Amino acid sequence: MSYSPLRQILFCSLFILIANPVLSQTTHSVAKANETVWVIAYPVKATKRAQYERFIHEIFWPGAKNLSASEQKVFKQTRVLHPTKPEADGSYAYLFIMDPVVKGADYGIESLLTKMYGKQKAAEHFKLFKDAIIEKNYKDYRVTQSND
Repeated sequence: MSYSPLRQILFCSLFILIANPVLSQTTHSVAKANETVWVIAYPVKATKRAQYERFIHEIFWPGAKNLSASEQKVFKQTRVLHPTKPEADGSYAYLFIMDPVVKGADYGIESLLTKMYGKQKAAEHFKLFKDAIIEKNYKDYRVTQSND
């Protein structure tokens, strides 16, 4: 059975439209059974959300390009989730999901900033982070991936 050139083009275009989102998405590794996953909830002051998001998306994540390949793996295996509504106290909980945890890796924000930007600039950036969060309400969970 022979298809007209127009029909072939339409078919290829449809395939590209369907496949393109799948092909362009970043793939995340996920923990296998019994591997550790670490979830951190940072409560952010309602008035500091823009500052916090700027820190994460314009300073911290882009700064990872200044790290070694093994240190960049920490960022590739970490997701950041934004809150959809405030907590009861009015703060907003942002989640970091390290899935899976890279054994022996440095996850310290201040330490990573220093490696990325040097001591002085790191201190300025870390102040933005510390100023935005409610440290006493910080929570973290180390869990193990189930077999299911």
